[in-house]
Amino acid sequence: MANELDELNVVVNEKGNDINVINKQLPVKVGFGSLIFEIFLWFPLIIPGLIFLFMKISAGNEFRRIQQQIQHNASQVDNYIEQRVIILQNAVSIVNKAICLDKEVMTEVAKLRAGAKAHNEAERTQINQNIDRMFRDINLQVEQYPELKAHNALAEAMKQNSYLQREITAAREIYNDSILLWNSEIFRWPTKMIVAARAHYTTRIPFYTSSEIKAQARKNFFE
Repeated sequence: MANELDELNVVVNEKGNDINVINKQLPVKVGFGSLIFEIFLWFPLIIPGLIFLFMKISAGNEFRRIQQQIQHNASQVDNYIEQRVIILQNAVSIVNKAICLDKEVMTEVAKLRAGAKAHNEAERTQINQNIDRMFRDINLQVEQYPELKAHNALAEAMKQNSYLQREITAAREIYNDSILLWNSEIFRWPTKMIVAARAHYTTRIPFYTSSEIKAQARKNFFE
């Protein structure tokens, strides 16, 4: 029997294939067959029905635990983003003492500091992108002043920013893992899928980056 997927004999798409996260939540639904299944467990004996009832209670508890885990993981991303805002504010303060930064830069930093907390993944992404843009603006201005590049406090701030960027990436990976767990568990029939459908649960959308960031990633950074 031939392999279903044979990497040695296959038509290759030379242009590659760009992928995107589908921004859609799927509701969990069960049909009439699931109801018949539950009724069948209760008759003619009660014990199978009782066992299944306890299994459903356990599944409900598991779903609540996963939801708390998702909230915790999202909060970790928020914490790192907030730290980036604080570091950005410190960097701006250092640079502003040496040169006159644009008022627009100062205004944008103040806005970020006031609204660093996000309510969903889209807002987290937007805030993080704004921070990236602000650091790029600061770097462009610092490049014009070699003496600033040697400033120890500023160099440390930039180092901390790079570290936090890596931490955010790692935290988002953990967040996506918890989203994958949720999306997988709610469709496990019979127990969890029935519980999820009765609770009107839906799939959750993992973190994804914007088209703007994807376009920037394709650029030559060393031109």
